[in-house]
Amino acid sequence: MEQNIFELQYALDTFYFLICGALVMWMAAGFAMLEAGLVRSKNTTEILLKNISLYAVACTMYMICGYAIMYGGGDFSMFLSGIESNGVTGAEEPATYAPSADFFFQVVFVATAMSIVSGAVAERMKLWAFLAFAIVMSGFIYPMEGSWTWGGQSVFGLYTLADLGFSDFAGSGIVHMAGASAALAGVLLLGARKGKYAADGSVKPIPGANMPMATLGTFILWMGWFGFNGGSVLATASVDSANAVAVVFMNTNASAAGGLIGAMILARIIFGKADLTMALNGALAGLVAITAEPSTPTALQATLFGVLGGVLVVFAIVTLDKLKIDDPVGAISVHGVVGLLGLLLVPITNGENASFSGQLIGALTIFVWVFVTSFIVWAILKAVMGIRVSEQEEYEGVDMSQCGMEAYPEFVGASGSGR
Repeated sequence: MEQNIFELQYALDTFYFLICGALVMWMAAGFAMLEAGLVRSKNTTEILLKNISLYAVACTMYMICGYAIMYGGGDFSMFLSGIESNGVTGAEEPATYAPSADFFFQVVFVATAMSIVSGAVAERMKLWAFLAFAIVMSGFIYPMEGSWTWGGQSVFGLYTLADLGFSDFAGSGIVHMAGASAALAGVLLLGARKGKYAADGSVKPIPGANMPMATLGTFILWMGWFGFNGGSVLATASVDSANAVAVVFMNTNASAAGGLIGAMILARIIFGKADLTMALNGALAGLVAITAEPSTPTALQATLFGVLGGVLVVFAIVTLDKLKIDDPVGAISVHGVVGLLGLLLVPITNGENASFSGQLIGALTIFVWVFVTSFIVWAILKAVMGIRVSEQEEYEGVDMSQCGMEAYPEFVGASGSGR
């Protein structure tokens, strides 16, 4: 009887893990639609190709070496013979779900981190330079910082983040801030789009080509986030875990709603009109803010955390523009600045497992590692193959120069698309 109960629990938890992983994988479509909507039409094909290509690259590199680096329990040979031993996750007790399901769930997180980079460097980066960086990011940079956090390994043998009071339930810092840190390094070396900043310091808005697509992308990300946060409970086949999943779903939704409302109201106060792009980024900011700890706040607290994220992201986007850091989709603000906020909110509702000092040390560790290593990789790519398209290619649109086709050929010609 006990064996039958274990087998049923194993099957249910594995199935839940896989469904949540599929939801997170669907977030790749959300990022693709969001970014395609927020860039100009002459750059649409390239941004779509980047998003689907980075997903394939991330999955392959994480299989080859990333998973082993992050969890320290396996190597490439396990993918030749199958991942069906508990040893690959380093578990001392028998796993309550299939280890291959754990790999699938983890690999879609890697792709999410890399997707954040895509939007920030849009409209002026060479496709193959971006994919070359994706190889290093998903195969080494992300797995290393993941090994110090979710992997439980010490940071270069110096200290263990968990022992210092660091906690990140589903990845506000480990995934989102890490992706934003890599993006920031690339943007600083890449430079702003031509015409974005005038000589007198004023900022020229460069609106996206397709707001319906950007809105659809946000809805897809919002839905996928239930798998992102809900799957991080790691189980659902018991009363306690099922209740935990329900709370996580509820708080994830509440925070997103609060983020959108906060950003929309603040944008109305600052700009005098409702701003759709700020509202969309506000919803995403609310989702990022709650990701570090969606299981312990009340629904009201989660909503307020979302409002804080939504307000902060508006100020962050405006500030980065003043600093002439050009991020076409607001990814650095949404995932980086609000990712830090999410980490700092954890001790408010989960003081038993997290401290403000531990969260700060953990955030600093993630940022320094990812930013410095990413900067080095971007710099090498810049010296070896170049990372930015020519001024003429940027003017005409990277669709033609990088992909040889346009997303909307029936409506505009190559010489004037998107302007």
